[in-house]
Amino acid sequence: MTLQPVSAITEPLKVVRRKAQSKAALVARLTTTATASYLIALLVPGTTARPTLAPLTALLVLQFSLYRTLRSAVQRVGSVAGGVLVAVVLAWALGFTWWSLGLAVGAALVLGHLLRLGEHVLEAPISAMLILSLPTGMNAADRVLETLIGAAAGLAAGLVFSPLRVQPAEEAIEELGRDLGGLLDTMAEGLRRTPTHEETVDWLSRARTLGKELGRVDRALSDAEDSIRLNPRATGLPHASVALRTGLEALEHVWMTLRGLARSVADSTRGPEDPAFGRAAQDELARTLEDLAASLRMYGRMLGAEVGGDTGPAESELRKSLTCAEAHRDRVAETLLNLPADEPPGWPLRGELLVHLDRLLDQLRVEHRATARETWPSRRPSRRRAGPPRPSRIRPRHPARREPPHGRRARERARSRGRGTR
Repeated sequence: MTLQPVSAITEPLKVVRRKAQSKAALVARLTTTATASYLIALLVPGTTARPTLAPLTALLVLQFSLYRTLRSAVQRVGSVAGGVLVAVVLAWALGFTWWSLGLAVGAALVLGHLLRLGEHVLEAPISAMLILSLPTGMNAADRVLETLIGAAAGLAAGLVFSPLRVQPAEEAIEELGRDLGGLLDTMAEGLRRTPTHEETVDWLSRARTLGKELGRVDRALSDAEDSIRLNPRATGLPHASVALRTGLEALEHVWMTLRGLARSVADSTRGPEDPAFGRAAQDELARTLEDLAASLRMYGRMLGAEVGGDTGPAESELRKSLTCAEAHRDRVAETLLNLPADEPPGWPLRGELLVHLDRLLDQLRVEHRATARETWPSRRPSRRRAGPPRPSRIRPRHPARREPPHGRRARERARSRGRGTR
C-alpha cells in the first residue's frame, strides 16, 4: 500500500472550504442587496407602502458577474416597462375584459420578442396582467419606479461585490491535471503485475469518462471570462482569459492522447497469450507512466499559475519529471526492439505505444507554453486591437467621389504619351 502525499489529501479539503465560503458570500450578498433596496424604496416618494417589488427585482437582477448583472438589469427594466406600457394603453382604450386581457398578453409577448428580452420575456405579459387588473392605472408608475430602484440596487451591488471567478477556474484546471495523472498512476500500478483485459478496459472507460471533466472545466472557464468582463478589479489580470483557455485546449490534446494510450494497453491484453509488450517492457512502461503522472500534475499546476505569472517552481519540477519520463521511455523502446522475432505478433501495438508516449512527452514540454506566453498581450486588448489591422483599400471608391488632382494628371500624361507613340 502506497502512502499518498499530504497535498493530495489536503487539496480537496481546501477546494471544499473555498466552495463553502463562496456560497456563504453569495447568500450574504443577496441578503444585503435585497434589504438595502427595500430601505431605499421606502425613502423614495411615489412608491407603495410596502415596496417589495424593489428587493424582488434586486434579487433577480444580481448575478455572479457584473456583465450578467448589467444585462439582466436592462432586460428586466425593459420587460416591466414594456408590460406596463401595454397595460396602460389597453386599460385607457378598452378597459378590463377577458379579450383585452388576452390582447395584453399577446401584445406584451410580441413587444418582449421585439426588444430581445431573452429569458425575461415572460415578465412583460406578467406586468401587463397585474397592471391591467388594477381598478385604476395609478399604480403603474409605482411598479416601474420600484423596478428601477431594485435594478439600480442590483447594479450597484454587482459593481461593488461581483467576485472574480478566476481562482475557481485555476483550481478546475489543476484538478483536471490531477485526474489525468491519477489515471496514469492507476495504469502504472496495474502494469507492475499482469493486468487482466477487463482491468485495462476499465482504464479505457475511465479515460473516456474524463471527457466530461473537460466540459466541467469549460463551464468554469466561461464563468471566469464573464466575471472578468467589465469588472474594474480585473485590470491586474491582463491575460487570464487567454491563459486559462489555451491551458484547457492543451489538456484536451493530452486527454485525447491519453485515451489512445489506454486503448493500446487494452488491445495488448486482448489475446490469451502473454501481453504484447512483454514483462520487462511493462515494468519500464509502468515507470514511464508514473513519471508522466507526476508531470501531468505539475503541468496542471503550471497552467493554474500562469494567471499570476509565477510559473518558475512548477516549470522546474515539470522539467525534472519529463527528464525521468524520457529516460524510461527510451528504455521501453530499447526493450521492445530487443524482443525476439518469435514473440507474439504485437509489433503494430508496440509502435503505437511508442507514438502515444512520444506525443505525451511533446505535449507536456515547458517550451511550448513558454513560446505561447510570448504572444500574449501585456494588457487586455481593446476592440480595435482584437483583430489584425484593417487594410487601407477595403472599401470600394464611391462613384461620386472626386479623384485627387495628382492622380488625374498622371493618368492624362500617360494617355497623351500613348497617343504620341501611335
